[in-house]
Amino acid sequence: MQKLIVEGGRPLRGSVRISGAKNAALPMLAATLLTDEPCELRNVPRLRDTRTMCDLLQSLGKDVLFEGGTVRVSSRSRLSPIAHYELVSKMRGSFCVLGPLLAKLREARVSLPGGCVIGIRPVDLHLKGLRSLGVDFEIEGGYVIGRARRLIGDRIYLGGVFGSSVLATANVMMAAVLAQGETVIHSAACEPEIVNLGNFLNAMGAQVSGHGTPIVRITGVASLHGATSEVRFDRIEAGSFILLAAATQSPITLQNVEYDQLLVLIDKMQEYGMRFRYEGDTLNLKCPAVGQPVSITTYPFPGFPTDLQAQFMALMSLTPGVSVVIDKVFPDRFMHIAELNRMGANIRREGSTAIIQGVPELYGAPVMASDLRASAALVIAALAAFGTTEIHRVYHLDRGYEDLDQKLLGLGARISRADE
Repeated sequence: MQKLIVEGGRPLRGSVRISGAKNAALPMLAATLLTDEPCELRNVPRLRDTRTMCDLLQSLGKDVLFEGGTVRVSSRSRLSPIAHYELVSKMRGSFCVLGPLLAKLREARVSLPGGCVIGIRPVDLHLKGLRSLGVDFEIEGGYVIGRARRLIGDRIYLGGVFGSSVLATANVMMAAVLAQGETVIHSAACEPEIVNLGNFLNAMGAQVSGHGTPIVRITGVASLHGATSEVRFDRIEAGSFILLAAATQSPITLQNVEYDQLLVLIDKMQEYGMRFRYEGDTLNLKCPAVGQPVSITTYPFPGFPTDLQAQFMALMSLTPGVSVVIDKVFPDRFMHIAELNRMGANIRREGSTAIIQGVPELYGAPVMASDLRASAALVIAALAAFGTTEIHRVYHLDRGYEDLDQKLLGLGARISRADE
């Protein structure tokens, strides 16, 4: 196990290329199970999670070659229907092999998923949607066991207590592309990652429309063929760098970004006092010396992303005045509050609400990452703080940020890794 050692209080400068999106790459990799022909995905981030998904595909019977940012997947033998605990338990995103396995084999035995500790994340919407297509399920020994004589399209409502589910939408989409007839998903997730998946499925010969809207229509086809596609930029990584730039008052340039996918954050950061200039796929950031407090409420896309809540809180902890953060997606996603307070922040939690009283300075301290996005929040706080911060359990960070410490070194940060 490793830790990050960060010497804070230094402004950063330069440009950084934003990697491909983990949350798009994982279901796209799972979609390669739907065809026996070779597939190629480009701009895949080199992360612990993407490597885990590649290992899972290999365990299911695929040959996988991961070189640079390109993953090539081909068939080695007949697919296995069993996704074992040892791999699925490492990350929640691996559960999206359930839909493709059921579509291809009409049976699947997939371990219940693992991942970050950010609150209860049930799989009920996944099972509800797939049951509508004709799958019978039972839970046995920590595994979801699904069987179907055939899949038949249906009208499905996928809204949950906290809104739509990206992974449930992805699972139902991937199962429905090989089902008989038409499937209509109501209250589908609208995230750009779903658009990326739908485009890849269509490149493979599927008939998917409306992806990126609350109503997705899928007309089933007999089979899919191989295809090549590209993973979109990681809007959460880009957002993390925007918040990092503001916290350290650093004029940073981001490359390989799509402005429209960042609008909700840009709107809030303009309220904060930040200025943006966008040309092509490049975004230049200009930060104020003192920002204004801003309150947010997280919602599913196109609302403010829950995956930027912790990083936003790190910035607000250094912003004069009072700001409020409400998480409507994962109301228990506040384990980073205690660690930020260890660094001198003044944050109080009341249920799904955090009240932040900005302080003039943060100070380096030993802290512990509880999940992926909390890790990024602690890195932001550490870069802005006076003194040295040691961030423990950074394996969370490696699950979702490609070469983050190397990118920060390129911007002039003083950051290093060490064994615990």
